[in-house]
Amino acid sequence: MSSIVEQWNEIKVLVESLDLDVVKNANGNSSAGVRARRGLRLLKNKSADLVRATIEADKDKKSS
Repeated sequence: MSSIVEQWNEIKVLVESLDLDVVKNANGNSSAGVRARRGLRLLKNKSADLVRATIEADKDKKSS
């Protein structure tokens, strides 16, 4: 359970860190766009890992 919460906290921190780069990119900073896209790909992967962890935790609860 704590692993799920830790992963969720990592995702929240990642989203907060992306906020500034997305705003900068919207104002025309292309380097910020590169950072934002890189961060969004990382967010996608971390989100998928969290989904897998929660499914696994649910399976373990049902089998117990």
